[in-house]
Amino acid sequence: MGFLSHVECSVCGRIHDPKQLLTVCEKCGQMLVARYHLDRVAAALTKEDLQRRPPGMYRFRELTPLDDGEELVTLGEGGTPLLSLARLGSHLGIGRLLAKDEGQNPTGTFKARGLGMAVTKARTLGAKGLMIPSAGNAGGAAAVYGARAGLPVAVVVPRDTPEAAVAEAMLAGARVFTIEGTIATAGKVVARVAPALGWFDLSTLKEPYRLEGKKTMGLELAEQLEWSAPDVLIYPTGGGTGLIGIWKAYRELSELGWVKDRPPRFVAVQAEGCAPVVKAWAEKALVTTPVENPTTNAPGLRVPSPFAGRQMLNVLRETEGDALAVSEAEIVEAQKLLARTEGIWTAPEAAAALAALLHLKERGRLDRGSRIVLLLTGAGIKNPPPALPPPLDLTGPEGTLLERVRAAL
Repeated sequence: MGFLSHVECSVCGRIHDPKQLLTVCEKCGQMLVARYHLDRVAAALTKEDLQRRPPGMYRFRELTPLDDGEELVTLGEGGTPLLSLARLGSHLGIGRLLAKDEGQNPTGTFKARGLGMAVTKARTLGAKGLMIPSAGNAGGAAAVYGARAGLPVAVVVPRDTPEAAVAEAMLAGARVFTIEGTIATAGKVVARVAPALGWFDLSTLKEPYRLEGKKTMGLELAEQLEWSAPDVLIYPTGGGTGLIGIWKAYRELSELGWVKDRPPRFVAVQAEGCAPVVKAWAEKALVTTPVENPTTNAPGLRVPSPFAGRQMLNVLRETEGDALAVSEAEIVEAQKLLARTEGIWTAPEAAAALAALLHLKERGRLDRGSRIVLLLTGAGIKNPPPALPPPLDLTGPEGTLLERVRAAL
């Protein structure tokens, strides 16, 4: 017996049986969330207990949906570093700038957390096969963890999905299907086909446990900050699982009495060509509306109709947060700036967070002395690099070799 109490609808509150494979609310079709016996967690777990456990997301087992003795599907995900960005902060005139580097997960992105947890629960609850729509990284992670679990996986991706993500899924044995359109188009295919096959649909926030895996980013962050919250957390937002998950982590830690601070002020970042949350936030709307013809070179931000738009907007309102859109050029420049000042080649989605920070500073929307965390969702190596000049070729007379090198430095 674990510490999971029940699963409930985030909108209508209907209770669902966690011993069943669950997708969305059977009454209203909205997102489901896991709830815990936090009184029992408080009695069973202390901060000192955690210090004696090895790194990784399952060190927080009591705050996950796992039953006692449940077999994990894991590759060692979690335990990613919280890095000081002192050189970048000095360059920008920001004193306390940090980054949670999720690119150091087994699959190179934060998707490892959510899919590791979701596949673990799906296998335990009897899934025969897994199907997922993806803009790239989620499909690769589903394939990898499906292989680890011994479950067949099918992935549906837009035709312009990065080659590395498609290759990752195929190498892990998944059947990959492409389709003209966006992840929303792929999602419609999965919603139609998966039930007919008797396979489980792992779509973003259309099952409750990817959220619980992503939540561990917030649990780790709080511990790394000595059980406190940053003042501002800047998060690149596509489907929104990580943003909602980190917020949920801080809510649970607050109820346990482990974190006394208020939750961080969340800033959701999107690309100018696909910004449904930013648009809804500016209009003070309660839900997002689909973006027609979304465009961005950051695949994880090309989510034109996020299923959990309502919940993301709730998080921004509750934390007095903000939502910003950044341009493609700003994303590329932010990638280069982070690499050249801190040695981190991050994904374009993650670079969008730094681009947003520059906007916030320029507009005077950061309090002096704020402790700021950038959530770097993935490694840049999984995406095509930005346009760069060719390397200098040194073929030629040996007598001019030193002169040519010196001139280039």
